[in-house]
Amino acid sequence: MKMKKVGILYHPMIDTARTLAEELKGFIGAGGVSAWLCSAWEGEEARSKIDGTDLIITVGGDGTILRAAQAIVPAPIPITGVNLGRLGFMTELSAEEARDKLPALLDGKGWLDERAMLEAELTAENKPPQTFYALNDVVVARGEVARVIFVEAHINGEPVTTYKADGVIVATATGSTAYSLAAGGPILHPRSADFLLLPISPHLSPAYPLVLPASSVVRLKVDTTHQAVLSVDGHIILPLASGDVITIRHSASISRFLRIHSGDFYGSLEQKLKGKIN
Repeated sequence: MKMKKVGILYHPMIDTARTLAEELKGFIGAGGVSAWLCSAWEGEEARSKIDGTDLIITVGGDGTILRAAQAIVPAPIPITGVNLGRLGFMTELSAEEARDKLPALLDGKGWLDERAMLEAELTAENKPPQTFYALNDVVVARGEVARVIFVEAHINGEPVTTYKADGVIVATATGSTAYSLAAGGPILHPRSADFLLLPISPHLSPAYPLVLPASSVVRLKVDTTHQAVLSVDGHIILPLASGDVITIRHSASISRFLRIHSGDFYGSLEQKLKGKIN
């Protein structure tokens, strides 16, 4: 399907990101395709522009893509990332090749890479429930006080353990190469629907990660005398109090990426982890 309207979301703290985004907007417009521009940090503004949008182009890194995914959910608009960062696990194009590859993508060529998301519901006393969506991970962690927290974990209603740790990560397959990997978790193929549950720096409590099928429902209850925090994809940060509950499940919404390169995940994995390629 030939694109008629394209949104461009850029990283506002990288000087070259806005410059490149404006250049791409002009380039796309010259080809007869409508294009709009917005900072990836302005999620509400971006959300107000997405009606009728056929493709989202992000200019930045994986963090910019995470914000874009949050802005458009549950709309199934595909994303193509232009990488100005270092690793670029989710990005598709380098800045140098963007102009060469974009015409083919705008003509509807390429292939769709679909990624699972998580849905997290926060239930706190005397507050209405809040729902969030994550492409990478949902993290329950200690706050500014450097003391462990207790997190009671249930899976499908059955008690698993109470983690005494700096926190607990629930990560998608896409997020398995992010914070979860740094905490000792395994790498899943990014198109897997499975997700991960693992503690952060556990102290005298289970340290092993769990790989969960898509049908699983994880319930985490916080027990702490100090403030804890909820992090969703690293940029939605909320305070947590003792007794707060986060229920996490596979989301009905997915993130879609429009790609032009081959999907050789394993072939490029080691190079990406070493930061050798975009």
